[in-house]
Amino acid sequence: MLKNPIRYSPDVETIGPDEQETIDGLNKTFSYIVEKTHEDLGHAQRGVHAKSHALLEGEMVVHDDLADEQAQGIFERGRRYPVIIRMSAIPGDPIRDSVSLPRGFSIKVIGVDGERLPGAEDEVTQDFLMASGVAFSNPTPVGFLRNTKLLAATTNRAEWAKAALSKVLRPIEQALEAVGGESALLKGFGGYPDTNPIGDRYGSQAPLRFGDYIAKFDIVPESPNFRALTDQKLDESKSPDSIREELMAIFANEGGAWTLRAQLCRDLEENPIEDAATPWPEQGNPYIPVATITVKPQKSWSEERVTVLNEQTAFRPWHGVEAHRPLGSVMRARRAVYPVIQDLRSQLNGCPMHEPRSLPALD
Repeated sequence: MLKNPIRYSPDVETIGPDEQETIDGLNKTFSYIVEKTHEDLGHAQRGVHAKSHALLEGEMVVHDDLADEQAQGIFERGRRYPVIIRMSAIPGDPIRDSVSLPRGFSIKVIGVDGERLPGAEDEVTQDFLMASGVAFSNPTPVGFLRNTKLLAATTNRAEWAKAALSKVLRPIEQALEAVGGESALLKGFGGYPDTNPIGDRYGSQAPLRFGDYIAKFDIVPESPNFRALTDQKLDESKSPDSIREELMAIFANEGGAWTLRAQLCRDLEENPIEDAATPWPEQGNPYIPVATITVKPQKSWSEERVTVLNEQTAFRPWHGVEAHRPLGSVMRARRAVYPVIQDLRSQLNGCPMHEPRSLPALD
């Protein structure tokens, strides 16, 4: 029998004494990555998730049979929303796909109601930022800063060496997973499985407020054609953009669906708020489907989509409503860091950001 969910209150968060110092370090490191890519490529990239694999438009439909504890925030039973989806690679430089790295899956829900988060008062969007797996690479921003400094030191350097390292690390990571383990560090440095990202599972990794409660989110393939791509190998060595090209070929002919699910916090010991690297146990507390996200066949990549959905659009966990306030140290760091690097990117590129109020008309 499921435990009752923990009700949200501000005191579920605990701010560490060195948090601001760590945030300052992250701002410095990510700003270096943005400036370095601008210097080397003539164009500033995102500090993280620089390379897009697909830019999609779709619809999110909230399930109409949700229990009261799942029908929270923007998840009103039967509600329909237009969405923008950005599938990406995690590093801050647009590296060739033969360097196999964790992926990102960002969702921008348009037309939501409710009290807005600070800094998002004039917007009508709710962003959900997902990445490969259900646990963050580090429990707190301190460890994340340490790893980010290592990755920053490799920005735009020796791609052939990164590709060679990736070929070595992938079988090591696969061997670890075969015996029930995995290494976030190996995956982050090029050991991520070379699978089709449409069939992957993505998670919010850190928790968010879920109306009266607290939850983590994940997204998994729902339609049979998307589920068939789970663990399907993808030859990432065919070209520097082989993932993007594969997704373009699929989405040009096929639509499909993913399921958005929520896992409620039911025990603050087992489901910690501040430690994003600890997965919340799913036995006895599964992720529950709350909405279906559907895309029709479309161009997943074009010059117009790059301009509107990639260059002029920003995804932030703090674009949203108070009912889905991001929680924990990792999310608080993102609140401070994301605006800094996105404003820097906008300034260097001379391209202002535009937060959509409706789904843009695209090719």
